[in-house]
Amino acid sequence: MLNETAVIQARLIGHLAGGGRAEFLLLHPVGSLRYDGAARTWVVLARPGRRLREGSLVSFGDEGEAIVRSTHEDGRREVEFFFRAPFEETIERIGRLPLPPYIHHDDEASQQRYQSIFARVPGSVAAPTASLHFSPELLARLDERGIERCSIVLDIGLGTFRPISTERIDEHEMHEERYEIPASSVAAIEAAKRAGRRVVAVGTTVLRALEGCVLERGALLAGEGATACFIKPGFDFRVVDALITNFHLPRSSLFILVSAFCGRRRMLDAYREAVEREYRFFSFGDAMFLERERR
Repeated sequence: MLNETAVIQARLIGHLAGGGRAEFLLLHPVGSLRYDGAARTWVVLARPGRRLREGSLVSFGDEGEAIVRSTHEDGRREVEFFFRAPFEETIERIGRLPLPPYIHHDDEASQQRYQSIFARVPGSVAAPTASLHFSPELLARLDERGIERCSIVLDIGLGTFRPISTERIDEHEMHEERYEIPASSVAAIEAAKRAGRRVVAVGTTVLRALEGCVLERGALLAGEGATACFIKPGFDFRVVDALITNFHLPRSSLFILVSAFCGRRRMLDAYREAVEREYRFFSFGDAMFLERERR
């Protein structure tokens, strides 16, 4: 199972009317989790937060300007953009893919590398990084072995990359992320289950979409939805049997997820070995193949 989401040019850099740089990270249009290239008012993360208050004006030179319309308690803002050209055309010209802060070289090679080869549906503000390991040659090898492929879309937002800042994981609030599961993928999963074959998720986003759908809708159903599912130890996995995933940041919901999937002790052992063998971590790092812990 693959995630066909594509990262949008969500990082926009402008200048405050009173001087100084301002940066917006587009999350989703106001009132909808679905990407809309024609939307003008967006929920964003903003820097510097102390200066980007309601009514603040940000200039993008000849491209146009933006006004902060309101602020949320968690630091997000609603911003209206006034570009001279269509919104989607403008962000593709002046925006950047929002590389994680630990990637220090925002060059064209890194920008191109941050999009998977099967990215098809725009809407994410971070890459499904397990997908970055796949190449046309690897897909051809999978085809030769008769491994069936199907896909979903989960648009990655705050729910995936927001770090855990609470003392207890039960207090961490997940943000909703939009997903879409085709009827053909539901049929393929059901056929695999009947035949006793494994369902392998490429990335935590695929796992979250499938398991979140079952948890919140009672069954794996085709169509569009949104999940705020926080997968933590004790979770009852109903769909995914194995997972391909990168090594994640500490204090992240993703590390909690993989610990729930295959057991905390096994994950700690895996991370210890990864450190000893100098595996690469994070977005451009190495991946691991995990099998679900059987209870």
